[in-house]
Amino acid sequence: MKVLKFGGTSMANADSIKKVAAIIKADKDNKFVIVSAPGKRESTDIKVTDLMYAAYDAKAKNGSCDTAFLAVQKRFDEIIAGLNLKLDLSKHYDTIKNDINNGASSDYAASRGEYLSAIVTAKYLGIEFIDAIELIAFDKDGKFLSEETNEKTANRLKKSKGAIIPGFYGITTDGKIKTFSRGGSDISGSIVARAVKASVYENWTDVDGFLVCDPRIVKNPAQIKTLTYKELRELSYMGANVLHSDSIFPVMKNGIPIHIRNSFNPQAEGTMIVPTGEDGKKKYPIALRTVTGIAGKKNFIAITIEKAMMNDEIGFAYKVLKVLNDHNISLAHMPSGIDTLTVLIDGCGINEEHSIERVKKDIESAVAPDKTEVLEHLALIAVVGHGMSRNPGTAAKICGALSDAGVNIRMIDQGSSELNVIVGVEEKDYERAIWALYDAVGK
Repeated sequence: MKVLKFGGTSMANADSIKKVAAIIKADKDNKFVIVSAPGKRESTDIKVTDLMYAAYDAKAKNGSCDTAFLAVQKRFDEIIAGLNLKLDLSKHYDTIKNDINNGASSDYAASRGEYLSAIVTAKYLGIEFIDAIELIAFDKDGKFLSEETNEKTANRLKKSKGAIIPGFYGITTDGKIKTFSRGGSDISGSIVARAVKASVYENWTDVDGFLVCDPRIVKNPAQIKTLTYKELRELSYMGANVLHSDSIFPVMKNGIPIHIRNSFNPQAEGTMIVPTGEDGKKKYPIALRTVTGIAGKKNFIAITIEKAMMNDEIGFAYKVLKVLNDHNISLAHMPSGIDTLTVLIDGCGINEEHSIERVKKDIESAVAPDKTEVLEHLALIAVVGHGMSRNPGTAAKICGALSDAGVNIRMIDQGSSELNVIVGVEEKDYERAIWALYDAVGK
């Protein structure tokens, strides 16, 4: 049995949904399908999810979402007409508008794109529609309830011969709609795959699979045919956004592989994301490449703290991390020396209330350092691959390639598993660094 998930681009209009339907019908093992809200039809278009957020904002600003919601209605009416469906969504439209106008949450508003998308797709295929609120549970504080969800989903889907399910959301124990983070339909598909013990979870998108590095920087980089769950996590965290990185957790419990495929090019081989080693039934070999992928992100900030005899001070790092916690800022990396400690944070967590100067001042107050230095406009680049642990000299090649390219390394960190090497460079050198690393170790 297979579980399939189709992303927003695959659901963008009637023509793309017809392609989706053909893929689903092509294999009798395709039983359960998770769909996203319609995405962009072309580069200047607006995703339906963003139209729903706009409707929610319009209600907050003007007291009513009705006018803004017309754009959502138009998108779905055009899809229905293009599919030649006899389907009237007017009651659903009215319910959604009334709910938003009467104070429904932004999560509720955002989820309605997937909800309507699944209704339309189920009608077109003549397959049962199952609402995600029957399957996916969160507690009253919005924490995902993994085991309760698995039990609910397994029990409900036992009663179904096949279904279309909206992705991205579930329901809290007190009856409120709760969404995952953006791209969370990937997680919904993984949840369903685990619950039905699927042989494979096929995630259909608009690319042929993962590439070794960003094709916007390096022209025609090599494709990754196989990567592991761990490699996916590292690459996704650093900006390789083909798949939501949290989507591996449900399938990882049962060792279910994820197959990334292109709904616009279904003949393409795609990328398999697999367990490391033995899952109890099948052995998935790790790719022979030394480096599986290279990915990076900009807008990091490094705060370096120097203090003599820091290593003898009990709780020093705890005090620094507590400051970040008090400012609701997550830690990206924390390289250290005997008398130095650096915390790298994502600049997205910095705002007027939690400014970098205020964070710096609170760290100085907490640990009384000899010196504190802030370095902004950093980019972090991860070079990822299980092969690095058995091929000596990879770190030397990385440093040499960056040196030859005239890129100054401001930080370097290697994980204890030898799965990745992370380098920090100035943002102005980011693209040049990606080029140099791909040329040296990525081909």
